[in-house]
Amino acid sequence: MNLARMYARKRGSSGSTRPLRTTAPNWVRHSAKEVELLVIKLRREGMEPSKIGLTLRDSYGIPSVRIITGKKIVQVLKEHKMPLALPEDLSNLIKRAIRIRKHLGPNRKDLHSKRGLQLNEAKIRRLVKYYKKQGLLPAEWKYTADKAALLVE
Repeated sequence: MNLARMYARKRGSSGSTRPLRTTAPNWVRHSAKEVELLVIKLRREGMEPSKIGLTLRDSYGIPSVRIITGKKIVQVLKEHKMPLALPEDLSNLIKRAIRIRKHLGPNRKDLHSKRGLQLNEAKIRRLVKYYKKQGLLPAEWKYTADKAALLVE
């Protein structure tokens, strides 16, 4: 979800694109089962899915879990009964909101941070609406600033 232009009237940061690939490269030495076991092991160590992907890429030389296994990291975790309590992007936004609120405690007149909190919580509300439609969050789930700290470790 690219929210760069929505508020800043800028185009956001550019990034590289992965090469289009449907099969695993021949230099990858791990099988699909080994990759799934690595994903499970790294999740048990407390890593988030994005961190798992970076670790597999940098330490194990696995360019993409999806290319090798045919499944995304979150799907692998769900199959092995290790689903995430909240989607990762939503939990990151909630963590950011908690940090901003903590900052605003002693700095009540920081108007830029107040605006940042408003924008951040708007993103949270949009994501919650999307995840409710997709069925990843229950229909009665609601974001409140009081419960936010309890939701995210």
